[in-house]
Amino acid sequence: MIRPARVLPVLLLTPLLLTACGTGKADTGPGAGGASAEAADRGELDARAQAMGVAPELVHLTEAPGFTLARQSVGVLGDDGFSATWVSDETGAHLGLSVDRGAITAGTCREQPVGDMSGEHTTCERDGGIWYRTGAGRHEYAVPGKGYVVRVFGEEGAVPRDVLRGAALAAHRPDAAEVAGLLPSVEPAPSTPVERGDLPRFGDGAPDNSVGVGG
Repeated sequence: MIRPARVLPVLLLTPLLLTACGTGKADTGPGAGGASAEAADRGELDARAQAMGVAPELVHLTEAPGFTLARQSVGVLGDDGFSATWVSDETGAHLGLSVDRGAITAGTCREQPVGDMSGEHTTCERDGGIWYRTGAGRHEYAVPGKGYVVRVFGEEGAVPRDVLRGAALAAHRPDAAEVAGLLPSVEPAPSTPVERGDLPRFGDGAPDNSVGVGG
């Protein structure tokens, strides 16, 4: 069963398919600093995902012709999964992507409902190395990963099957430039306590509820 996503706001930055910007500094040799810079970028991006409550390895992106990522939809699915939605520029139809821990096999495919519609009949069809599934008016492609499943789904009749399949095959872990434009940066914690100006110098500022003479 797919659990509802807790949607968190993200920064409205530049479009998803970003290109990395140079720093203006010349390289000192082939591959100089490349590995360390990549590791630093990955560390920062992992921190961004973790700050949202998402496991970094579960963050995936995709693309589909005529669909645009709704950035406000990016958020946490279940405990530490990932969820996002793309919207058709022409019809407004929604194409969803979710990544959560688990597995899907020939023995369990029909036991797992499409979407969150438990009790509905689910059909499963092997399509190469992925699964095409239908149920409760929705259809999806499920792509098994290492300890997780990537699902790309939409309403039957609103999102064509070939569009779903293409988006499922295009799902990937984003590179540094893509994540930088998707996940909010992590604000550093202040090094010193923030001094408040609304507290008195003496006492705790609680109101005086003492009773005077005569009650």
